[in-house]
Amino acid sequence: MTGRPETSEAAPYYFTYIDQVQGDDILANLKRQHEEAASFFSTISDEKSLHRYAPDKWSFRQTLNHLNDTERVFAGRALWFARGFETPLPSFDQALAASAAQADAVSWAAHIEEFRRVRLATLSLFENLPAESWLRGGVASDKRVTVRALAFTIAGHTTHHIAVLRERYL
Repeated sequence: MTGRPETSEAAPYYFTYIDQVQGDDILANLKRQHEEAASFFSTISDEKSLHRYAPDKWSFRQTLNHLNDTERVFAGRALWFARGFETPLPSFDQALAASAAQADAVSWAAHIEEFRRVRLATLSLFENLPAESWLRGGVASDKRVTVRALAFTIAGHTTHHIAVLRERYL
């Protein structure tokens, strides 16, 4: 599926991420980002992965754990709506998830490998969707969203957080 999500496909908040995605081919973007992001993460040392730029901010490990969790949640939403389920889905409390994950106790290498595997699962999902599934949607976090918008949100969310890591952590 090509084409960018229209403003009617997601709440304005999601366009914070959607607008960070270049081009119309989300599958090509997700594939390219898979390699580029994993390569970037591999440049961070195990010691540096525990760094926070301020006491109340996440470490590299917590940030990558957040990316993995969020990608899973958004891909799960995409699967739910793509398969035609109409039951609204709950909100995702990122603070609760981050606290429960205890990400700093997991090795940096394990976080990077998890990113690779999560993204491969996301790619498998989107590569195998029937064309009509991309415009299906439903309600998540009390907001209407399409499968296509969720795919773009996943890529844009990763782009956003990598930019934050580069600007504030390095």
